[in-house]
Amino acid sequence: MAKKFTKEDIIRLSKEENVKFIRLQFTDILGTIKNVEIPISQLEKALDNKMMFDGSSIEGFVRIEESDMYLIPDLDTWVIFPWTAEKGKVARLICDINNADGTPFAGDPRGNLKRVLKEMEELGFTNFNLGPEPEFFLFKLDVNGEPTLELNDNGGYFDLAPTDLGENCRRDIVLELEEMGFEIEASHHEVAPGQHEIDFKYADALTACDQIQTFKLVVKTIARKHGLHATFMPKPLFGVNGSGMHCNMSLFRNGENSFYDPSDKKLELSETAYQFIAGTLKHASGFTAVTNPTVNSYKRLVPGYEAPCYVAWSAKNRSPLIRIPASRGMSTRVEVRSVDPAANPYLAMAVLLAAGLDGIKNKLTPPASVDRNIYVMNKEERVEEGIDDLPPTLAAALDQLKKSEVISAALGDHILEHFIEAKEIEWDMFRTQVHPWEREQYMSMY
Repeated sequence: MAKKFTKEDIIRLSKEENVKFIRLQFTDILGTIKNVEIPISQLEKALDNKMMFDGSSIEGFVRIEESDMYLIPDLDTWVIFPWTAEKGKVARLICDINNADGTPFAGDPRGNLKRVLKEMEELGFTNFNLGPEPEFFLFKLDVNGEPTLELNDNGGYFDLAPTDLGENCRRDIVLELEEMGFEIEASHHEVAPGQHEIDFKYADALTACDQIQTFKLVVKTIARKHGLHATFMPKPLFGVNGSGMHCNMSLFRNGENSFYDPSDKKLELSETAYQFIAGTLKHASGFTAVTNPTVNSYKRLVPGYEAPCYVAWSAKNRSPLIRIPASRGMSTRVEVRSVDPAANPYLAMAVLLAAGLDGIKNKLTPPASVDRNIYVMNKEERVEEGIDDLPPTLAAALDQLKKSEVISAALGDHILEHFIEAKEIEWDMFRTQVHPWEREQYMSMY
């Protein structure tokens, strides 16, 4: 993905490829992709960083009186959408957001991740790599184009057609992504019916987060062409596995993987890796509101469906929060399994990186790895092993976030304040709503 574009390249390519519109994209605090679409005649102005928009219209950005903001395109994110060819193509550039005075806007999640990456560089690391594994469900659309709860197949893990009817849709998604420069490592049916996973090659964290946002857009667009609705909601159906977005992370120093140390007799992990694991475990409860940001996220983090709900690590089993996959050398990595695809990737990576770096800065030692199935332990056994539970609800997770200085600092005051405000409203709306379950349980009984 590391293509480097100049301003001249982009102007030339847009002419050669008959591009008629450019989407200047950015992500709001809640992780929603926003875009300002401009005609090709405005491209040079945008490339000169002179494109303004009204920030007060974006949730959690700014108040009316400080609303003028500049969109600063990252030229390396230039891509032409392959599915837009009829009357001229549409291309996009992902943008950072600056205040009117040219300083980075504190409420821009992408700019905030860059700030945390600078802290990593100050500790002597040159790269933070991320390999994400986003899962999603495909549901059928009804005659009005609205999503139903009817799945498009009854397939199971790694199934093939004819049970996996999502296969054609998934293949088209992969083809579109590859045309846009993605390196797809694997694509398969997941455990639950209608559930799919597409894994792409790891990249530096900023590029990987850009890719996750692009990926979501492509998946939803192509699914609709197949008469399907793709959702990244963490737990759309009761009784089957939810969708996660496992994050495989590694720190590099000048091309060398800082997590790998062949002289470590037990796991070939470096001291840096153990410290990173320790920091991640220490701050897990604090970052959960960010990595699992919806009321629904906590319906996934329950025992029995392969999603982690306990704060522990292991190189052997899949029940803990952190797993160390078997590959070593350049592929040595730490996999955090709790993250779900509703998370804003820029914020999720900022808090995961900050947690790991805190472990490195303070030379923390992780607890012993837990190599037996935590799901079969009772509460007493877990306490004895020093295994905490992740927060059980969004409300509990927000309380932990407020208490965590390290995670709060990783978001910065502006994002923290607006994130908590939006999420407390969301929790309150859920808490005060009367749900069908309650009527089913209580209407006749009382």
